[in-house]
Amino acid sequence: MRAAIYFTPPAGAPLTRTAARWLGRSAFDGEPTRAPDPAVDPLVASPARYGFHATMRAPFRFAEGVDLAEVDARLAAFCASRDRVRIDRLVIARLGPFFALVPERAPEALGDLEAAVVNSFEPLRAAATPQEIARRQPEALSERQRDYLAQWGYPHVFEEFRFHMTLTGKVPAAERDTVEAQLRDTFGEFDGAPLAIDHLALFMEPEPGAPFRVHSVHPFRRPSEDA
Repeated sequence: MRAAIYFTPPAGAPLTRTAARWLGRSAFDGEPTRAPDPAVDPLVASPARYGFHATMRAPFRFAEGVDLAEVDARLAAFCASRDRVRIDRLVIARLGPFFALVPERAPEALGDLEAAVVNSFEPLRAAATPQEIARRQPEALSERQRDYLAQWGYPHVFEEFRFHMTLTGKVPAAERDTVEAQLRDTFGEFDGAPLAIDHLALFMEPEPGAPFRVHSVHPFRRPSEDA
């Protein structure tokens, strides 16, 4: 089993429902949200397995003596101590070969939140195995990213963190304009809209390669005014 700490909007939020239909499954109940689509399914296979989210703590195995209940309790306490973070404008963007929803201008508090999550949950994480390190393709990373991968089990932390809610896997260069147009049509009402980060979710992978599911959601001490 692995756990991950993600942000995802509430299950009933319009953005969540739209993303679930696009990805083909909901991480909240694990159920399909549409009929198979041979044109879209290959593009979304990877993000669909993880569920619609933004990573705050990448998937990790538990340290010896740690179980899901302890991680869940720690997350509940952590969230109860945090204030919400507001993203003024969420926009559709291409990040290398894939597409995601990202802040047009990320507030400093968002990076502070990610750093706090990484530090707070590090004691609960088992050290990454050589195989897990290799899957991150360290030869393609910068020196700092390799250092972070070795120390924290994930290369995109702290200065390397970028909040993003992934919408596709790698899109071939020849298809990117078409896919971008489709995404702008599907997610147009959310392009430029605000987003409140006022809770975090514990996702779990029950066995290697299985789809991730939402295990629990924990609110911050200050509820969102943008529901």
